[in-house]
Amino acid sequence: MPKLLLLCEFATLNGGEQSMLSTLAGVRAAGFAPFVACPAEGPLAETLREQGVEIVPFCCFDGVGTRRPLAELREELAKLIELLRPNLFHANSLSMGRLSGPVVAELGMPSITHLRDIIRLAPQAIKDLNRHRRVLAVSAATRRYHAAQGLDVEKTHVLYNGADLERFCPRTPTGFLHGELRLSPAARLIATIGQLGLRKGQEVLVQAAERIAERHPDVHFLLVGERCSSKDESLTFEAALHAAASGPLAGRLHFLGFRPQVELLLSELTLLVHPARQEPLGRVLLEAAAAGLAVIATNVGGTAEIFPPESEAAVLVPPNDSAAIAAAMDELLQNDEKRRQLGTAARRRMEEAFDVRLAVRNLVEHYREVL
Repeated sequence: MPKLLLLCEFATLNGGEQSMLSTLAGVRAAGFAPFVACPAEGPLAETLREQGVEIVPFCCFDGVGTRRPLAELREELAKLIELLRPNLFHANSLSMGRLSGPVVAELGMPSITHLRDIIRLAPQAIKDLNRHRRVLAVSAATRRYHAAQGLDVEKTHVLYNGADLERFCPRTPTGFLHGELRLSPAARLIATIGQLGLRKGQEVLVQAAERIAERHPDVHFLLVGERCSSKDESLTFEAALHAAASGPLAGRLHFLGFRPQVELLLSELTLLVHPARQEPLGRVLLEAAAAGLAVIATNVGGTAEIFPPESEAAVLVPPNDSAAIAAAMDELLQNDEKRRQLGTAARRRMEEAFDVRLAVRNLVEHYREVL
């Protein structure tokens, strides 16, 4: 049984970690023995233990949260690989791909790195990524972006993430969220889900909500997720969002924090709005579509690959355009049938192209080819 070592940077359960976790059972069923090198404590480690996946402690940060020197991390990773002797190595993120590229190349280790971000890279970072045997990009948009920076296009392949279509499926609302927030059962809920930060654009949704709040007094707006960055700009961004809760949206803008069971939350919503400024392939978009929920999203990154125009499965708007989001929300709040049609088409689109079982089959094929 080939031994597979996966490398993760953070202890959290954000999109990249969730995408990896969704494939592990299928990878094991295909005959691989996965080990995950990651921080030994935190939500990711807890979930891995629940799934019976062996954890190899590896932490990129010291006790006060400062990132450890690159050379030190590479030396530790090389020792870990020599100790475990895996047959295949998989870096689960761009950052871990850069860290590990020179290490696995020098050890002659068959390796894959995953690109789940669209960000500007230094030439040396591209060289480090190119040292892997294969690169997997979560969307064609992600592949194009990094190829323009010098990534080896011949070894870079598109591998879409998938959604668990049994876990994320249309459900009858229970009203639990209305009860938790002490809202009238008739209240309608619009949410955005994701890390609180500039890239996700939550303030654009807030601006759009202020535009339509008076026209739709029964609508409440939910921000689901938490801030992960400690940078000053992130702290300022979060503070500004909270300040909006005391303005025109007082009593109607709710911060729900991190929610592990997103599938239960989705069924309580009228709309999902995803106002991101950049999005390689939004996991929450896959999950909302699988749940049959009507979606409004900015047309950035790989979002149009999830919802191509011919699918008629979502409303796509330009980024940084609160007026466009407000107009789309206003239209869909007044048209129940349109929302139903969007949700039905979105679910069909997931069944056609984004079933997690298809994602696992394609991932395993890459593993076998690299081996």
